[in-house]
Amino acid sequence: MGSGISYFDVLFVKCGAIGWLLWGLSVAALAIIVTYLLSIRRARLLPSEAVSEIRSIISRRRYHEAMERTAGGEDLLSCLLHAAMSESTRGYYAMERAMEEAADNRAASLLRKIEWLNLIGNIGPMLGLLGTVWGMILAFFTIVEKGGIPEPGVLAGAIGIALVTTLEGLMIAIPSLAIYAMLRNRIDSLTGEALVTCQKLISAFRSPRGGAFSPAGQERHPVGAET
Repeated sequence: MGSGISYFDVLFVKCGAIGWLLWGLSVAALAIIVTYLLSIRRARLLPSEAVSEIRSIISRRRYHEAMERTAGGEDLLSCLLHAAMSESTRGYYAMERAMEEAADNRAASLLRKIEWLNLIGNIGPMLGLLGTVWGMILAFFTIVEKGGIPEPGVLAGAIGIALVTTLEGLMIAIPSLAIYAMLRNRIDSLTGEALVTCQKLISAFRSPRGGAFSPAGQERHPVGAET
């Protein structure tokens, strides 16, 4: 940068405390983005191996084994199916309600985690604007100190530095909000897919030929006959 001003000076020194706060937010946003891009993905939330294994167990009507397999599972399908099968003795519609409640709870939990990105994305530009307004105030005070006729280069430099905080705020907000929207859509999509898969798996409990499963591992009267 010209006039002997370095980029390091402008980005880390001249912007003051607000600039440092914005850089802190950028580090936090980057850490959150990396963490949840790795954890909120199909391979973790809806792995094809787990889906195939659970589908195979259910197709063989080994319901007690399915209950054990899905207990404590971190993937969406295990969570939903375990909640549904825990209510199997109360009938198919109770299983369906339990499945939907589990899906809502799991999705809400994931959304709460990525909400930090939404918060950072909204706070970043506001902090940047705060820094710009403060910088402009200082620039006008410079005009007063110089008797109303400051050197154009000095005034332009002060205004330019003031605008840097807005730039930093936008640089934080744009990727944070973009990744937040992407992760939110991914959560909705995977949760919906898990619901559809689980619905198909528990459909056997609605048929008169599919006995209701009890946690004790015993077959009871068909759920379809009860409902």
